[in-house]
Amino acid sequence: MNMLKLAVNGAAGRVGIRILTCAQQDPNVGVVGALEGPDSPAIGKTIGELIGQAAGGATVVSDLATAVQDAHCVIDFSHHTSSIERLEQAAALGKALVVGTTGYTVEERARLLSLSTQVPLVWAANYSTGVNLLFYLVEKVADVLREGYDIEIVEQHHRFKTDAPSGTALRIAEVIANVLDRDLKDVARYGRHGETGMRSQEEIGISSIRAGDCVGTHTVYFGTMGEQLELTHRASSRDTFAQGALRAAKFAVASPPGLYDMQAVLGLNAE
Repeated sequence: MNMLKLAVNGAAGRVGIRILTCAQQDPNVGVVGALEGPDSPAIGKTIGELIGQAAGGATVVSDLATAVQDAHCVIDFSHHTSSIERLEQAAALGKALVVGTTGYTVEERARLLSLSTQVPLVWAANYSTGVNLLFYLVEKVADVLREGYDIEIVEQHHRFKTDAPSGTALRIAEVIANVLDRDLKDVARYGRHGETGMRSQEEIGISSIRAGDCVGTHTVYFGTMGEQLELTHRASSRDTFAQGALRAAKFAVASPPGLYDMQAVLGLNAE
């Protein structure tokens, strides 16, 4: 494939705009479609206008068939209530999928996962290379420390984020729970208030902060009597997510149908 042709759903969003910008800087990538909801003020604008340049490039539309017609892959950073139907339509057209949307319900997750039988689907809570290395390191640390360490996850994001905890924080908790053979739905503790009593040895605490323009910070604490180990990742630019999504798209179009995460994209699953 000489040129990877992309369509972006959620093109006018914070990450969507960075994907468009980073794609323009990659000579091997071309954005041939840009999607937004029918009521979005971005409808009718060109990609150039979205990223603060002269008018030019694909026009933002709400019709999926029009946007993805010439695309090899659809990258989705939108809202869970609207993305599933569009992803199903794109899969029916044989397009590879890269999904960064979070906040899916159980039913929506099931519908999304079923698409991996039709097309290659990369689905990750976070597309940052550093965050995915954090997932890898957290798994190793939890496996070594095992019992006797209290585990807490604290995440911070900008004031505009609508879901909590972040998908990344939940993924960190899932990784730890899987390593320690715990059922996350039974041991997760989301914030604390009032007379909570002493924490249990099994619980995994997850807390959320929403303030200012923070792109994303995640810290995992492993604490025991006498010492504490902290692993922290801080994102200072959404370009890290955009570059990761582009890397995932290149991986997806070269892969057979199936479900993949960024660990697979980065080759960490082979470790």
